[in-house]
Amino acid sequence: MNLDIDKLTKLYYSIGEVADMFDVSTSLLRYWETEFPQISPGKNRKGDRRYTTKDIRRIKTIYTLLKEEGFTIEGAKAAYKKRQEKEKNLDEIIDRLKKVRSGLRSMQKKFST
Repeated sequence: MNLDIDKLTKLYYSIGEVADMFDVSTSLLRYWETEFPQISPGKNRKGDRRYTTKDIRRIKTIYTLLKEEGFTIEGAKAAYKKRQEKEKNLDEIIDRLKKVRSGLRSMQKKFST
């Protein structure tokens, strides 16, 4: 799967467009929505699903776990949860490092004047 999500330009994508991106059926995407609460596209007034790049990024992770790495649904749920926890921890570390950097820059300004 060589989908470069960073190159997507539209704000919203239909279920058909997303299905084509991953070469899966629309019914499979609907099924994944029932199994993975992380996939929750918005809907327009007609009730059509509207996927954002954030949704597509999540689908790509799930697709990779199920189709490329061979996980079962239950295994993919567990692996996805672990990945989310790791990402959360990394985000927290990045936030701490930014605060440290900011503090160091403040100290540097104090000492250089």
